[in-house]
Amino acid sequence: MEGGSSATTSDTLSGPADSLSPAVIERLKSAATLLRKAEKPVRVLRAVAWGPEVAERFFASGEKELPQVSYTPLDAAPIHETLKAAKALIDGDGPVQAWLLRIADVIGVGADMLAGIGTKEFHRQSLRLYGSPQADLLNCDVRPLDLARMLDYVLSSFHNLEVNLDASGEHSTTAEELATRMTSVLSRHFAECAPKVELVDHLSSNALAGARYIRIRKGAVFSDRDLAQLVQHEAFVHIATSLNGSAQAVFPILAAGHPGTTRTQEGLAVFAELISGAMDPSRLLRLADRVLAIQMAMDGANFIELYRFFGERTHDKFSAFENARRVVRGGMVEGGAPFTKDSVYLEGLVRVHNFLRIAVQESRVDCIRLLFAGKMDIEDMPAITTLAAHGLCTFPRFLPPWARDLRFLLSYIAYSSFLNRMNLERVRDHYKDMLNSCAPPVPGNAQSGPAASAVATHALGATGDH
Repeated sequence: MEGGSSATTSDTLSGPADSLSPAVIERLKSAATLLRKAEKPVRVLRAVAWGPEVAERFFASGEKELPQVSYTPLDAAPIHETLKAAKALIDGDGPVQAWLLRIADVIGVGADMLAGIGTKEFHRQSLRLYGSPQADLLNCDVRPLDLARMLDYVLSSFHNLEVNLDASGEHSTTAEELATRMTSVLSRHFAECAPKVELVDHLSSNALAGARYIRIRKGAVFSDRDLAQLVQHEAFVHIATSLNGSAQAVFPILAAGHPGTTRTQEGLAVFAELISGAMDPSRLLRLADRVLAIQMAMDGANFIELYRFFGERTHDKFSAFENARRVVRGGMVEGGAPFTKDSVYLEGLVRVHNFLRIAVQESRVDCIRLLFAGKMDIEDMPAITTLAAHGLCTFPRFLPPWARDLRFLLSYIAYSSFLNRMNLERVRDHYKDMLNSCAPPVPGNAQSGPAASAVATHALGATGDH
């Protein structure tokens, strides 16, 4: 360990939670303060952002010239100096020390990634932070790429049927209407801490959320599912964990959305869409397509090839540009060195879902709610529970409705846990044979109707009750 202090053995955290002494706490608080200072310049999404002129030039070229993007590399040296000072205060081998050391390592890698922005080095460090579509999920011999391909295979087949995958044709909402409805929902849920909903003229996507705001692009049109997904994903998870983390007076590092929290934060946000009924097939397909595109870029596909891939999926050139941009931003538009962050949405979803399953089985409801105490990774839970046991981490004020009232989650997971014990191959073969003997579907009977969008409307409306 780097730069240990002169603490006595009794001052180190090497045993159970009650061995965290006042002297150790003070050193760890000081280390966390330095980590908070070190992470502030490491603003990944801000550093890799493209200005609106990039898209303008691309479309003016007839979509035939690779985008020209310039970045400003980060000077990582001062950040590493601060991290060195923080590590010198972290002695002992308990869960809190391991948590803080992991944060230090992540911040260092993030700084090195932004120092190499626009080069292959950016991609190499991105792999260290976010993994890749080929990353093994908890040694289970499955990868995000496998899930993406399965979702693509299963859900894409419905395009050949009379099934509306996103209900967008049934109802549309203007940006102004969305802002009004969202403001009402957020005011009820967050009270005086409600984030501001802003309408803006220029935005790279239809909507964008920060710690204290949600921005909506004027002129954009939304479905009811878009509204529910934005509220569940951006507000009830990302903004909630930011607010809860900011309320952690002793360890404010819990308010920092550094890259080490991305996998769990995005996985938790996507799970929120699923468990609340806000998810739709088109949204899952978008997440799957991003993973497929990252693998394409790693295999050498350039921006134009990615743009054409997304164009075939979305049939909208602006959406295709935005999706391709997400894959190559910060890396190389020529191919071979993408930004791999978007592979964590599906990976994080699997990890969060599995964690919640086991937490329910082990009756650790406290750990489910502590996930919202700030920005963290699931693997940080031993540290977070240790801090909570010492009164150093307060339970979150803001929880999504499904985490505040756990009755549905507990019922769902208890039931699904039994299904996992069944031989799925036998079940599949039985019902596949039975379905193959059924008469062909009657045209029109497969079409989703108003009831489909009512699910999302109900899920969104429920937020006003908490």
